[in-house]
Amino acid sequence: VSLEAGILQPLHMEQFYSAPAADTVVQQLLPISEAAAFPEPPDPKTCSPQEYLEYYIFPVLLPGMAELLHQAKKEKCFERKRTKFIACDFLTEWLYNKNPKRKDESFTEFFSIPFVNDWLKDHPRPPIPLSLLLSEEEASIVIQSFWRGYRVRCDSEIQELRQWQKQLREDKNIIKRVKEFWTKQEAK
Repeated sequence: VSLEAGILQPLHMEQFYSAPAADTVVQQLLPISEAAAFPEPPDPKTCSPQEYLEYYIFPVLLPGMAELLHQAKKEKCFERKRTKFIACDFLTEWLYNKNPKRKDESFTEFFSIPFVNDWLKDHPRPPIPLSLLLSEEEASIVIQSFWRGYRVRCDSEIQELRQWQKQLREDKNIIKRVKEFWTKQEAK
């Protein structure tokens, strides 16, 4: 069912009382039938709050929530405490791009949405930590390389070499020699 068709149908709450299987969430969220629909849309200014929610809000919001859950599962949000996935950002982007008034326009990324840009100018976000940006494979490579470097630096022969290099630098005063070299070069 298209979004436009879903907007013009009331939502029947009885379809949400049973626990649907994970793969059939979208089918469960769609309105039941055309026959059960209101003969004509209720007036949004005079209808009851329940009619307004069932007819104007839920048919748009609930498919977005279903997509949100599918994306959260892809991003492994149910397996970890912290992820880079921001549900409100996803839902904002989804609702903006599925808006019937924008039907013929191309997909717009979250940070390119005009009202999001305006909001972020006044309320900038802190940067996302590197731990959330790296994939599991990239993070494991960083951790393993650090660990290997640490283990090598703990080796007694390497420590001895580092001590020798430090002593050599102090004895020969390499920094002073480099400065003298460059002053001679500049004087030429």
